[in-house]
Amino acid sequence: MLTPFVMKLAAGALSGVFVGFTLGLIGGGGSVLAVPLLVYFVGVPEPHIAIGTSSVAVSVNAVFNLVNHARSGAIKWRCASVFALFGALGAFGGSSLGKLINGEKLLALFGLLMLVVGALMFLNRRGQGHPQVRLSRENFPRLAATGAATGALSGFFGVGGGFLIVPALMFAANLPILNAIGSSLVSVTAFGVTTAANYAVSGLVDWALAGAILGGGVIGGMIGAATARRLSAQRGTLATAFAGIVVTVALYVIWRSVGSLA
Repeated sequence: MLTPFVMKLAAGALSGVFVGFTLGLIGGGGSVLAVPLLVYFVGVPEPHIAIGTSSVAVSVNAVFNLVNHARSGAIKWRCASVFALFGALGAFGGSSLGKLINGEKLLALFGLLMLVVGALMFLNRRGQGHPQVRLSRENFPRLAATGAATGALSGFFGVGGGFLIVPALMFAANLPILNAIGSSLVSVTAFGVTTAANYAVSGLVDWALAGAILGGGVIGGMIGAATARRLSAQRGTLATAFAGIVVTVALYVIWRSVGSLA
């Protein structure tokens, strides 16, 4: 008979497959799925532990997916690096504040934010951007400011932030969605490491569960990256899938968290 500990790790590994697949497919959304899965599927009782644990797993998963996208040449390294550097500073401040907020209230606010981002992404699903974009004096201030703001939100809600970073990069540097997806993984890694370290210092990370999520995430990430390459030629398909995933999970998170607060 499987012990509760083994069952928890098995559920974590299965969750990791979905997390990795989403990271590989849309360059983010890993924590969007990871936090609700850990709370509602795996059964982690404290949302802050779910947030800290998912930050560890998602940041490492993002590294594996970063390699996959780098091989395909989809990453705009200079734009991504500026965004990630300023975003990491914002993530530290945001995660410090997030630890002070009630966990269920944090999940409810998180769900509302996901709805807004999903709706905006759907409305802009046919935006093409410019594949030849480079870091310049014109876009540097937008990348820095947008990165810092996105990092603060990412750290506050305890997510890698890909679902925020992709549209933010499209706005700040006018990147096509495939380049924004690949480039977002630089920031997902940086934000995740910053947030995970902040939560780990407070003892809010389940390291065994994080390892299980990582194991499943590696497999899911390879499948997701391959799927993203096949879908990239279809105009608007990735953005539509992105928006659909975010909105669906958002509605479920709001429903569960509001019920817990009632």
